[in-house]
Amino acid sequence: MALRTIIMTRMRRYVMEGDRVFINFTNHPSGGWGEEQMLEAKRYGEVIDLTFPEVDPYGDKKYVTKLAEKYTERLLKMHPAVVLCQGEFCLVYQVVAGLKEKGVKVVAACSERIVEEQDGKKVSVFGFRGFREY
Repeated sequence: MALRTIIMTRMRRYVMEGDRVFINFTNHPSGGWGEEQMLEAKRYGEVIDLTFPEVDPYGDKKYVTKLAEKYTERLLKMHPAVVLCQGEFCLVYQVVAGLKEKGVKVVAACSERIVEEQDGKKVSVFGFRGFREY
């Protein structure tokens, strides 16, 4: 079964059973998260990934507004307890506003940048420090 089909099946199940979900609306699949971030997200319910779309850099405000309306509606149909929303700034702004208007809690992930030296090279590691509500 394709990933999209699995997600759609899960969305229907959650709507029908009223399960609580934490929607990861970013370009960072939850499968790559550390244990701390996953545990924090699961406090709100089952974690479901919804990939943040690519946004045409030449699109005008009307284009972004239409895209925001589409994704806000899609997210609302999933009846989230919380939405982690991170991506292209203008789309994030409009989606967050639309979700908050409907009473949905929306968060961003907070991280600490830790620079380590490894074999003479500086390497940045980002440590999850929590979710911050918009």
